[in-house]
Amino acid sequence: MTQKRSRLARIAWVFVALFAAGAFAWFYAGYRSDIRQARARVAAGSQIAQTGCGPIEYAIAGEGPPVLIVHGAGGGHDQGMDFGVYLQARGFRAIAMSRFGYLRTPLPADASAEAQADAHACLLDALAIPRVSILGISAGTPSTMQFALRHPDRTAAMILIVPAAYVPRAGGAPSLKTPHWTQFLFDTALRSDFLFWCALRVADDMVARAILATPPEVVENASPREQALFNLVRQHILPISPRRPGLLNDAAVTSTLPRYDLEKLAAPTLLISAADDLFGTYDGARYTAQQLPDARFVGYPTGGHLLVGHHEQVRAEIEAFLHSAGGAGHQGKSLPL
Repeated sequence: MTQKRSRLARIAWVFVALFAAGAFAWFYAGYRSDIRQARARVAAGSQIAQTGCGPIEYAIAGEGPPVLIVHGAGGGHDQGMDFGVYLQARGFRAIAMSRFGYLRTPLPADASAEAQADAHACLLDALAIPRVSILGISAGTPSTMQFALRHPDRTAAMILIVPAAYVPRAGGAPSLKTPHWTQFLFDTALRSDFLFWCALRVADDMVARAILATPPEVVENASPREQALFNLVRQHILPISPRRPGLLNDAAVTSTLPRYDLEKLAAPTLLISAADDLFGTYDGARYTAQQLPDARFVGYPTGGHLLVGHHEQVRAEIEAFLHSAGGAGHQGKSLPL
């Protein structure tokens, strides 16, 4: 009887092992399919400009007034062009680059916000574009503001979306907040494409909070279209491995944000954020708008870091601003009640 039970137990373990192996093979096949598509996507549609600041990857879409799109953490030219296609449809020329350490743009020894701002100017030189409106998103805003400070004659207007910007906090606390699990994900899932893909599949709420800084309930209560846009951003972080050097550099830059000479920023500026952004960008956006000579701040009570539920409003604000900033229609400061 004991031998029979032992034999049955071994058979059961064999079936369990075979089932586990089959499940893992099916799971891994899904990863291989997704990562192939992601790598093909980021390899398409971009070029390398050989500039005075080194090689810079970029993509261009549309004709009309040029808008330089400076992507956020976890991005690249592809993230920038996700927004660029909207600008293209509205009659603008969208230029989206991969910042230092992202995709095919290497990370130089000096990867400061100031050096990145000069690299923006170098890209414009290579493209023979004298002047642009510049749109900075999240961790892309330090170099966006530095561009406006260091190259004011080339800055027609500036847009800062959920900006990683300085704000004075009690006790000298950092300007940006760090959501729970962020460091854990940096130490684990953000080290490999497979681990991050797994996190997207089995720990979606953690990714939403720690990386995308958006309360999951905001996404759950959003319209199907808004949920689809959120999922697009989430999926377009893959592949993560060629973005990791840039992510680590962004973490270093944004953890010690200084106060820039905001009073010297003469370009008309639009700032947009949400009060429940888990990175705390609402405070920095509002503070920056109050210091600038010519700024408009749009704040939403909810939406998180990805402004979920407000994409159409945000796009309309940006389009109207880009048109008005180029002429007499710009109205200057406007703060929410």
